Amino acid sequence: MEIIARISKGSKMDQIYIPKNRQGMLAGDYVLIAPVDERIQASKPKLYFYNAKIEPIKLKIIEEIFAQLNKLNPENIILTGSFLEQGFKFNDVDLIIINEKKINTKSLKERIEISFGIKTHIILINNKSLISGLSSDPLYSLMLSKYISSKRIVFKVKRKPDYKLLDLHLLKSKTLIGNFSILNGEEKYYLTLNIVSILLFLQGKKLSKEIVNKEIEKTFNIEIESLKENIVDEKFMKEYKEIYDKTFNLIMERIKNEQK
Repeated sequence: MEIIARISKGSKMDQIYIPKNRQGMLAGDYVLIAPVDERIQASKPKLYFYNAKIEPIKLKIIEEIFAQLNKLNPENIILTGSFLEQGFKFNDVDLIIINEKKINTKSLKERIEISFGIKTHIILINNKSLISGLSSDPLYSLMLSKYISSKRIVFKVKRKPDYKLLDLHLLKSKTLIGNFSILNGEEKYYLTLNIVSILLFLQGKKLSKEIVNKEIEKTFNIEIESLKENIVDEKFMKEYKEIYDKTFNLIMERIKNEQK
């Protein structure tokens, strides 16, 4: 077995990170370190970054995932989600594969999870559907506010909200109103992120996780970590209901206007 890894600079000693889930090369084994042949280096997948800065060990994992997926020759591969957040606290890998033809995503998901020990989500979509999602759905805007892709992407999208779809998305956030006392902090954060994203999208504002987080802190006068750690009280719930009603009424108004 051979693993290609990059040397990263440490405070006292330089180091090489390799995936924990691997065959052979157990901790304590002696291994030979040698420069990689230039031809092998040239075969590494080229990556394009949008608002993403990544640690060397994560970059290596991404390169290996993309190398596997490139064998299928998809039109493009996009990695997004919590894996791109700074630090090593992430739950999964979120992948969008852009392709016109069908691909066995179940097999790919299993292969990546076995190779890297990371829970994986894969969305298979064609380019037309992706553009449509970006124009009508704030979840797509959030996903693609930060990503790494295998090919350069230029999105020219004019927003055309799907108000009935937004109404369905908003319904998820209604869960918090009746279940405030039993939901944990991460669940409350997700539902709040959802409702504020929808409102900002309706107002024609730019979306990213950082922008939405700042809006949450401003609107509810709290720190994001306080929400995630479930340190919020009934005052938060009162303001949440007001935001929910405001967003719901705005959607209903737009639906009525469309029907005229």
